[in-house]
Amino acid sequence: MKQVVQNYKSGELALLDVPVPGCKPGGVLVRTVYSLISTGTELMKVSEAGLSMVGKARSRPDQVAKVVQSAATNGIPATYRKVMGKLDSYTPLGYSLCGVVEQVGTGIDDVVVGDLVACAGNEHALHAELNWVPKNLYSRLPEGLAPRHAAFGTVGSIALQGVRRGESQLGDVALVIGLGLIGQLVAQLLIASGVRVVGADPDPARCALAERLGAAACGDPSSPALESAVAELTGGHGVDQVYLAAGGGSNQPVELAARLCRDRGRVVDIGKCRLDLPWNAYYEKELDVRFSRSYGPGRYDPEYELEGRDYPIGYVRWTERRNLACFLDLVARGRVDVEPLVSHVADFDDAVQTYKRLKEGDLKAVAVLFRYPGAADGAPRAAAPSVAVPAVRRGGAASAPAGSGGAPVRIAFVGAGNYATSMLLPHLAGREGVHLSTVVTTTALSAANAQRKFGFAEATTDLDAVLGDTGVDAVFVATRHSSHAELTRKALLAGKAVFVEKPLALTEDELSGVLAAVEESGNDRLQVGFNRRFAPLLREAGKRFGAHTGPASLRYLVNAGRLQHGSWYLQQGTEGSRFAGEGGHFIDTASWLLGADPVSVYAVAPAGNEDLQVVLRYPDGSTAAISYVTNGSAGFPKETLDLVADGKVLRLDDFVRASVYADGAARRGRWVSSRLPQARDKGQSAELAAFVRAVRTGGPMPVPLESLAATTAATLAVQASLAGGVPVALTRTR
Repeated sequence: MKQVVQNYKSGELALLDVPVPGCKPGGVLVRTVYSLISTGTELMKVSEAGLSMVGKARSRPDQVAKVVQSAATNGIPATYRKVMGKLDSYTPLGYSLCGVVEQVGTGIDDVVVGDLVACAGNEHALHAELNWVPKNLYSRLPEGLAPRHAAFGTVGSIALQGVRRGESQLGDVALVIGLGLIGQLVAQLLIASGVRVVGADPDPARCALAERLGAAACGDPSSPALESAVAELTGGHGVDQVYLAAGGGSNQPVELAARLCRDRGRVVDIGKCRLDLPWNAYYEKELDVRFSRSYGPGRYDPEYELEGRDYPIGYVRWTERRNLACFLDLVARGRVDVEPLVSHVADFDDAVQTYKRLKEGDLKAVAVLFRYPGAADGAPRAAAPSVAVPAVRRGGAASAPAGSGGAPVRIAFVGAGNYATSMLLPHLAGREGVHLSTVVTTTALSAANAQRKFGFAEATTDLDAVLGDTGVDAVFVATRHSSHAELTRKALLAGKAVFVEKPLALTEDELSGVLAAVEESGNDRLQVGFNRRFAPLLREAGKRFGAHTGPASLRYLVNAGRLQHGSWYLQQGTEGSRFAGEGGHFIDTASWLLGADPVSVYAVAPAGNEDLQVVLRYPDGSTAAISYVTNGSAGFPKETLDLVADGKVLRLDDFVRASVYADGAARRGRWVSSRLPQARDKGQSAELAAFVRAVRTGGPMPVPLESLAATTAATLAVQASLAGGVPVALTRTR
């Protein structure tokens, strides 16, 4: 791969061929789409590299002090060799980019291959085609955010941390000194916070740009008009905060800050400028001088940046990563506009020439982007790969039908949470032909409660003992989503019939693992809790609607509502997205009504919420559109469905009311199952009865395994489509 490097001794810039970094645990391998040149920090490094050795020493007195100390400790010859060796090496450039996740390291569960992420760090977000980025230095893009805009993420986080250090309040007036890239972003962030901004910069074009983006007034630092603007906006008191976003060796910025700041105001240093504070001016106003360290808390802490140890939000509200995510959200929602800051976009192959033009002054720019091969301007998402629907292979000798001969089916439950105890166990307790054998939970008390309430013969926390118990015919998996696939795989390999609540799997690898267990064991006795196809009202409506001969159109509105704070469904990093958890319900229902499995999935989502629009395409040209919304009224039915084909319409209102309309009078009709919410029947009882019957008699499982796999793959494809911004084909493997 190619990477921009510089030899600090000679000043040489090169686009070097280097090995591809490995994908280590705790991070992701990212293929860069756009990277941003920091026209302040990076050009300073490039300029320093072109200085003589004396000039380098003068520009970095801190490093000279280290050299002197090393010479005293290790001797002059050893120190000389060490310094020369370090200077005569290639060093990387860059620290802010956007790219596509190409590989996921172990321990990472919040992104998948194909996701777009913004990345930070002068060791991990380099101007290179591929970068390995640790967990706390990347953030997934909000829906609809263009990659070229997300490439501003790191620089935006620096500006955001500076604004946080200033502790501005609504109605404050702030002065931003230096209207380069950081200064422009600081100004926009302050304006978005309800602060009136005055800008100072000797470049009239930068002043005009800041005013166009909302600053109240801007001007040359030495202009009397600037002081007049501050006096007018503040009633002569002076600004509440000053943000130093300037560079260079002049002491003018800190002197101007003291002159225009109010009594007991704050001065925040964000850039690298000279800080010879005029003692009298700062003392008399008792000015609060603060430094802003890079992207925020976590910076320079190896346990945070490299080992992925986050700081508790109750103690550290805004860390590096949370600042990065916040800035991306502000840009996605239009509160910060970075597009006017883009002065030039260069192909990555022209990187060396671009740096030279910037250094020599031929290219005047606020922000410059490198565009990498395959990038498309304005593309909201990178192309997503297809999702494979694994083939179902039933290898080996099929397991003997559990419970055959009419004996009661002996059932073990793994998990006894709210759904299991409210929607599953009440339909099984006391049912003829069912023996509740064992309940397994992670805590002894919850197991004992389930045993007492539903009459389990035993309660335990030992899963392996249950799987090895030949007295158990069927295992119900009703745990949190992240454990479904692994528990299902183990139970199948143990020769048990399995009923697993949705979802069957959260990743393609998990789905493949379950089907590999079927092939290895020959045990295909599996049912997923897709209960809606068993709902009596919907089955009757489907019967009256009849088969369709031409392509059908199905619309499914799911008024999901908002989750309560603290719900484990919100733990998307470990438990998957909300749609990944329950979306299979709606895809399975649509596929059952249309009589086929989907062949492609396309999903879009508005920025800033969990709403989804999912379009499924079927082999005969039929389509199903699922609207999954969370911000609707709680008074509106949760699920409404319309199916249209061949001059017929089926309408379902939340499993309480159904109608079928047809051109022929014989099939025109409307009926109501019940208007009482407690009588709403979504099919759990019928599904459980079908599963118990299949296990008891050895007959076919209620839903073919091929259909369960296809529905799960389609649900996973929703996330892939969101990541890529394109339809995802569901390819059948052989």
